[in-house]
Parts: sequence; structure tokens; C-alpha cells
Amino acid sequence: MNDGGPLVFDGHNDVLSKLFRAGGMAQIDGFLTGRDGAIDLPKARAGGFGGGFFAVYVPSPMDRAFRMSEMDKPSYDLPLPESVEWEDALPVAVAQVAILLEMERRGALVVCRTVADIRAAMDAGKMAAIFHIEGAEAIDADLHMLDVFHAAGLRSIGPVWSRPTIFGHGVPFRFPSGPDTGDGLTDLGLRLVRRCNELGIMLDLSHLNEAGFWDVARQSSAPLVASHSNVHAICPHSRNLTDRQLAAIAESRGLVGLNFAVAFLREDGRMAADVPLSQVMRHLDHLIGILGEDGVALGSDYDGAVVPEDLTTVAGLPKLKQAMKEHGYGDDLIRKLCHENWLRVLEATWRA
Repeated sequence: MNDGGPLVFDGHNDVLSKLFRAGGMAQIDGFLTGRDGAIDLPKARAGGFGGGFFAVYVPSPMDRAFRMSEMDKPSYDLPLPESVEWEDALPVAVAQVAILLEMERRGALVVCRTVADIRAAMDAGKMAAIFHIEGAEAIDADLHMLDVFHAAGLRSIGPVWSRPTIFGHGVPFRFPSGPDTGDGLTDLGLRLVRRCNELGIMLDLSHLNEAGFWDVARQSSAPLVASHSNVHAICPHSRNLTDRQLAAIAESRGLVGLNFAVAFLREDGRMAADVPLSQVMRHLDHLIGILGEDGVALGSDYDGAVVPEDLTTVAGLPKLKQAMKEHGYGDDLIRKLCHENWLRVLEATWRA
């Protein structure tokens, strides 16, 4: 099915937490040979998936079936899960990092620490992986674990996954709603921003509430990035970005990765997969209109969300590239959206 077009480098997936919950190391064989999920090596080869951000995420005990059923209603306001203590989060995070490193040892992917690493992996036909943390519960107040994880390859972090951390506050899963839902970063959160700037770790604004977004915008010296977020003007979900936020990201020469999660694509905010690719293009058009052709990329949320029927796995990515072409996007723009824009913003953020 691979169309031979540009490889896709993607801003967010939840493969690691999904493998962890399914049995951990024993699940790596399925990633190599084929598994019941959105991303594995055979599907990646079929769909031209070159790699992306592999998130380390500590699950909440919220009933997934309950969340899915609530988000299929005309409006909803799911309660935020309780905070996860550092002592509980750390072993889960370490176990997922171990899965990532074992996947590299077995040839499933290459953990990349520089943009040169990403280009070399994709040129060699290997999956390029960025070690990302979604929700900083595993980082202690002294930030010692930030340095330890950075030494292990961490190059991107989101201070929160919706639930509060010692660093800040996230948005609830609420529709309709704006992202202005509470307090911003704590003093520890501001310290985290400064230390990430020093280390060259990308700060991910997806899941942060609006107050936290503006705190990062004021404090950070790096381009602003939301790895998997969409347009609030089209879908008024708390997880999506307002035009004012998008303009701030554009001013910083940052980037937004388009999220495939259907609840953030649909105008009605429902968790229903019957979303045409024309709706995806509406979000891309709006993002490009504010951020420009260099400020938009993809951030699928594969293996962590319900996605459009045409894009159920990475094997379907050629359909999205074809939709871009039929929509009138030229080859240069499609290449930027597929991977070059991610490499540009990472080059401006990371330190060698």
C-alpha cells in the first residue's frame, strides 16, 4: 500500500503504554511481526511510517469504556483523574523506557537523540523513535530524574497529561469548552521549563490548560510546540487550541501536530470514527492559515485514541497523503507536513 511518497514522522503515539499494559517485554515480538494495534513494523513498511514520538505514559485507573461512552454524548465533562504520586509513577515509566530500549536492541527501531539520527534512521529504512514523556509524574521535585532520563535519550516532555502534577494543570475531557480551565504552572513547573531549555528537551503544550500554555510561552526560549492538538474554532473541545494560541505558536516559529483523535476533529466532539478525510483537511487548512506551511505537522495519537476509519493504522497513511494531493497541496507542502516540519522545529530546540 505504500505509495512511495514522503515518509511520515509522527508527533505522538502510545505504543509503549499499550505494550506495557498488555504484558511488557513479551509483546515486542508482536511489534516486530504484526500485532493488534495501530503501529508495528509490517504496517509501518506498508504505510510509509518513518517513526515519531514514542510516549511514556502512566495510565490512570479511569474506566476506558466509561470514558468512551461519555464522549459519545452531545456534551460531556469527565472528571479529571486524581494525581499520581512520584513513587507510583516512576516504576511504570522506567518499565516503559526499558521496553523502548529493548525494542532498539532487537532492531525494531532506533532511539534518536539528534535530527541527524532521525535522518540517518529513515534513510536506512529503520523506524526513528523519540523518547517522549507524556505527563511528568515520574519527574521528582528536584528534577534529578529529568537528568537521568535525558541521559537515557529523553528529548521531549509534556508537563501534564490532563490530570494535575506538581508542575501544572491539564485540561479535562470537556465538550463544549475552552482551554481556560484553571491555574497554570506551579513554581516547580517554571523550573522544569527552564531546565528543559537548558538541556534542549522539547516542551509539549498538548494537554496543558490555557494558563499553563501562556506560562510556558512567557518562560521558554524555545519554539512553542503542541505535538497532538487541533483547532478549537472548528471543534470547541477543551483539548484544542484557540486561534490566539495558534498565533503565539506561529510567532515563536513553533509547530502543531494534527491529532487524529476523532473527538478533537468532529464539530460535535463525539468519539465516533465516521470522520471523512475532508474534515482532517479542514483542520490542516486552518492550521496552515495561521501557522504557515512550516508550522504544521502530524501528531496522530495512534494506539491511544479512536481515529478516522480511513486511518485506523499507519498502513492507511497513504490515503491521507492522497487526500492532501487531491485537496491541492503540492509535493513540497506534503513533504513538510509529513516530516520536514518536525525536523525543522527539533533542530531549533535540541542541543547536540
